Amino acid sequence: MGFGLIEVKQKGIELIDMGVLKLSQGNDAYEKLEKIHNKVAELIKKYKANDFAIEAPFFGKNVQSMLKLGRAQGVAIAAAMQAGLPICEYAPKKIKQSITGNGNAGKDQVMKMLQQILSFKENPKHMDATDALAVAVCHYFQQGSIIQSKSSKMNGWKDFLSKNPDRLKKSI
Repeated sequence: MGFGLIEVKQKGIELIDMGVLKLSQGNDAYEKLEKIHNKVAELIKKYKANDFAIEAPFFGKNVQSMLKLGRAQGVAIAAAMQAGLPICEYAPKKIKQSITGNGNAGKDQVMKMLQQILSFKENPKHMDATDALAVAVCHYFQQGSIIQSKSSKMNGWKDFLSKNPDRLKKSI
């Protein structure tokens, strides 16, 4: 399971932390779920998170894998709910579209764009970390567009220009 944390600053976003929670093969399934819950709760507390975003479940060919993934996502969401955080889910295509402009982008392309957006150079050992970071950045982009659309309703060009005088170009 990957995780990614960003901080919203006045001039954009900054990478705080990303990584993976490694779950060993030998552990009982319920012990793994408990570890996921505890790790998510620990990250929320440590970084004083304000929001929780997660990749929505996707349909695969293996029903057992889908069931395990759904349970893991459920306990992560439960940890966020216990902390009182608002929760948002994003479809994998929405995340990729938000980061790269292409809903069918590959993991490498998403990672490269995240490196550009967040100004980090290292290549993470596990793509689960950048996948999770992509969810966080997607959430930021989606929240930004929601905030803008609520706060800046325009009533035509005259209204737009009065609210954005710096966008007016005068020709000679």
